[in-house]
Amino acid sequence: TLNGNYQQVMLSPRELSYEQVPQRARTWVNQRLKYTHGYGLVMSPVNRVTSQGLPEFLIKDIPPVSRVDVQITRPEIYYGEETNSYIFTGTSTDEFDYPRAGENAFIRYNGKGGVPMGSLWRRLAYAYDFGSLKILISNYFTEQSRIHYYRRIKERVSKVAPFLRLDRDPYICVIDGKLQWVIDAYTLSDRYPYSEPVLGDLSNNFNYIRNSVKVIVDAYNGTMQFFVVDDNDPLLATYRKIFPKLFAASQTTPPQLKEHFRYPLDLFAIQAQMYLSYHMSDPEVFYNQEDLWRFPRELYEGNEQLMEPYYMIMRLPQGKTEEFILILPFTPGNKDNMIAWMAAHSNGENYGKLLLYEFPKQQLVYGPRQIEARIDQNPQISQQLTLWSQQGSKVIRGDLLVIPIQESLLYVEPIYLRAEQGELPELKRVIVAYDEEIVMTESLAESLALVFGDSEVRKPVPVSISPATSNLAQSALESFRRGQQALQEGNWTEYGKYQQELEKILEQLNH
Repeated sequence: TLNGNYQQVMLSPRELSYEQVPQRARTWVNQRLKYTHGYGLVMSPVNRVTSQGLPEFLIKDIPPVSRVDVQITRPEIYYGEETNSYIFTGTSTDEFDYPRAGENAFIRYNGKGGVPMGSLWRRLAYAYDFGSLKILISNYFTEQSRIHYYRRIKERVSKVAPFLRLDRDPYICVIDGKLQWVIDAYTLSDRYPYSEPVLGDLSNNFNYIRNSVKVIVDAYNGTMQFFVVDDNDPLLATYRKIFPKLFAASQTTPPQLKEHFRYPLDLFAIQAQMYLSYHMSDPEVFYNQEDLWRFPRELYEGNEQLMEPYYMIMRLPQGKTEEFILILPFTPGNKDNMIAWMAAHSNGENYGKLLLYEFPKQQLVYGPRQIEARIDQNPQISQQLTLWSQQGSKVIRGDLLVIPIQESLLYVEPIYLRAEQGELPELKRVIVAYDEEIVMTESLAESLALVFGDSEVRKPVPVSISPATSNLAQSALESFRRGQQALQEGNWTEYGKYQQELEKILEQLNH
């Protein structure tokens, strides 16, 4: 939560890119002693942009400035996804921290990460291991000097627990002012009886997988914590007996850390892949493969590609509150219409539970590729996209999102513009499709208002009205206000509900 509100955000850490240092400045001192770490991150809500179509930042700048109740007190990043070179801290020279007006800010490492350089023999060993004579002869080292290596977090974790497979998408969090990496770790096997093997990024061939561990890596110290999240995994139970001090019990996970756990994308993709055929419960239908499903296709930057799972906050059917979920639609094997969608819970006691919503086969529900085709066929939208392209801008059609709303679906696709010589795209339009309507406006709120028929509440004319009519009018006003509040927050599920309430009340007023 941010300022007490449940909100989905994006975070992007600033890791150090030594390749951008000018060639003449790429000295051994700069690479190993000066440019040692990245700095801070930016945070942006997923559903809001500035008037120029750029991200609206909740945390930005160097040093970090926050507009929300999340403060960063330890912004330095010594261990990250892209950080892969060894460096030294505690030397006789200061480390570059961040640029500022007129001069640079410098710092000295004050953590417990790295290995003390120690004796001459240890320096000799490291000089031999890294193939650098300067480690042995340099005059920069002091009694406090430490060497940091295996700074790429996935490599670092694999050195400690090579029997675990790691998710392809680690993510960073701010916990108690510190930057912490979260990595989903899996136990795998290719020897589970009577189970079909699957090919994937995690391993060449396996037929058993459990997301039993969440690994936390401190971006400043590089310390690793292995928290158990599945106490029923027999493979992990064996590893825990072999390495009793490596894993922390699930009940010891700090609540502020558990709040950031999400259902892993790699595991969900594998489960969805297997369900393409294993949703068939009739043996004869399964044997003949009569009802195969597939992942839908979408257009992204002008190219057709398979749709990938995506995270969002929404209220599931029969759900009581909004939840953070991972979702993916399905289409029939030889058609483009939508047949079902699958979702995974990431919240509290429901964490890890899967939900499948299947549409009746006699009901036509547009799939992502069909919606893309309808967008292409819309004359107003097509004309505008063509005009931008002719003016020298690159039109980027972003990921199409399929959002379940009660018993129907809402489709949202962002449109970005990027100058031919520029690299920074700007959000210019948002396309929304609902039922038979497709609209394109400058913002999500405007598109939703057009699709759902936003009604204006006029001032009442001073005439005599009955108490029943007065109550209905008051209810209509309340539904309108709540709908507008949901619209401003980007909560289209609640907005659609209040618009339906408003429509019913207005119908009663007309009778």
